[in-house]
Amino acid sequence: MAVTDCNASSRASRLTAASVALLATVFALPLCGCSFDLGSWGSDKEKPQVLEQKPTGTISGQSVSDAQGHAARGQALAKAGKTDEAMAEFDRALALDPYNVPALYGRGLIYQGEKQHEQAIADFTAANGLTPQRVEPLLARATSYLAIDKAKEAASDLDEAVQTDPNSAQAWSARGVTYERLGDKAKAFASYGRALALRPKDEAARSGLARTGG
Repeated sequence: MAVTDCNASSRASRLTAASVALLATVFALPLCGCSFDLGSWGSDKEKPQVLEQKPTGTISGQSVSDAQGHAARGQALAKAGKTDEAMAEFDRALALDPYNVPALYGRGLIYQGEKQHEQAIADFTAANGLTPQRVEPLLARATSYLAIDKAKEAASDLDEAVQTDPNSAQAWSARGVTYERLGDKAKAFASYGRALALRPKDEAARSGLARTGG
């Protein structure tokens, strides 16, 4: 019985590690050296409306502008692999403007790459609260949840992600990985199928479909 338990534990550990690695690949957010293509998050047009609810003078226009500059420099440094310098820039941005989503998301990715998943989850949660219409924080937070063996929380994030953007192949593939991890082959199979329909060359989804449909 002890040998059986040991083997089961070993298989579970391998599955967890494989799931995290596959999920990171699906998200295009490798756990070391994540993607910092944040699109238009740094623009004034998409600045979270919560800023307008703050008392007048709490965050000046100059502070917001300076924060955007620090966040942009942080992104550039992160892309260059200079994570310590990038983290310092993100921290400066958030000191000036706690609602700067690119800085929150970028800092979260660095924490995630350093396996500081609780801190990463906190930043992704803040970013998600400010931009609930974006799937990126949900996808990234799900990666960290899975890394610390919180697959149910990851699944909840991915359920929300596919509702937010039903055309996100990444979200559907990631949902497949997570439900496969939870042992729900039906949901995993359906998710992989949706991902493959949206992105026919998605080999991760194709492999998942074969595993869960057999």
